[in-house]
Amino acid sequence: MTGSSTIRSIEARTIRVPLDVPTSFSTRQVHHRDYAIARVTTEDGARGIGFCYGGSDAGSIVTKAVRELFAPLLKSADATCVEGLWDRMYSAGIIQARTGSAMRAISIVDIALWDRNARVAGMPLHRFLGGFHEESVPAYASGGYYLDGKSPQALGEELASYVAMGFKAVKMKVGRLDPSGEEARIAAAREAIGPDVLLMLDANNAWRDLPTALRYMDRYEAYDPYWIEEPFSPDDIANHARLARRTRIPVATGEIEAGRWRFKELLDQEAAAILQTDAAVCGGISEYRRIGATAASYGVNLCPHWFHDLHVHLVGSAPNGQFVEYFPDDQVLNFRRLIDRQLETRAGRLLLPADPGLGFNFDEEALNAFALDDWA
Repeated sequence: MTGSSTIRSIEARTIRVPLDVPTSFSTRQVHHRDYAIARVTTEDGARGIGFCYGGSDAGSIVTKAVRELFAPLLKSADATCVEGLWDRMYSAGIIQARTGSAMRAISIVDIALWDRNARVAGMPLHRFLGGFHEESVPAYASGGYYLDGKSPQALGEELASYVAMGFKAVKMKVGRLDPSGEEARIAAAREAIGPDVLLMLDANNAWRDLPTALRYMDRYEAYDPYWIEEPFSPDDIANHARLARRTRIPVATGEIEAGRWRFKELLDQEAAAILQTDAAVCGGISEYRRIGATAASYGVNLCPHWFHDLHVHLVGSAPNGQFVEYFPDDQVLNFRRLIDRQLETRAGRLLLPADPGLGFNFDEEALNAFALDDWA
């Protein structure tokens, strides 16, 4: 271990950012978002940052896991031994950390370690990870949420505005209304964006059984969706597989899955044609890379779930990274309000950051404005 890369401290904090307008999914409404954030500092003064979505409430559970499970474990360790530190965290927290909040805590510490090391190397994270794309990566514009009083026409206008920005793929929410109500929304969306723009549909675990899902698929197929996302509970892998065999719409899932083993189960059961692995959920950048390599051997692409500021680097560094999910404003992914730099877009693609590490820092003034606690 070299003295300069010795971990001096690992700190965490919980940030709660209200939504300007309550926003609905198929099964729930969100009024605010809790983010757990972390920073790793080494003896040379170098620092890396990590973050995750901690939920609509109780994000402090993730923060507590960082502080009590993993910070004491890694203090005085070598920050450049990332794989070894991941294994140490996973083994020590195996009762709490195989999935859920504790795995998110592993994720944000792991992200902070990779960020710190890339900054010390003077390289943007996507290049530090090996590099694939040179200047930009494909992206789709994510939106189409349910809002009180939002008509199908207004939905179509929203998605068309993303196309006008240059995006060749857009995503909307589905599953909250009955089949005819949903068909009206999708028809308006397709008419507004035209026949050649990819239209992704996100059900957010809307359905409990295959017959119900198939009723919706029968309506959706006429509008040529590129995928149907999270049709069932993430634990209901069997129904994902059954649906995949019964519809021509590709099934996408995985945004709240953790660990390479669950993703391998999705692949083995042919339950997903597209994986939406989230590095801030699945076990960090280290585990994301393992999942991506496994998926590549099955010929499956990754389109990671939100946090475009993080996932631009992971899509940018892997041949089977297909799309980054991009949020054009800060109304849903209001994490955007907590950082000091935003990604640039060009012709529907995201420009890869050129600065070392993640390419941005936390905005301390914004953190203080929304924090539920202090760094500790």
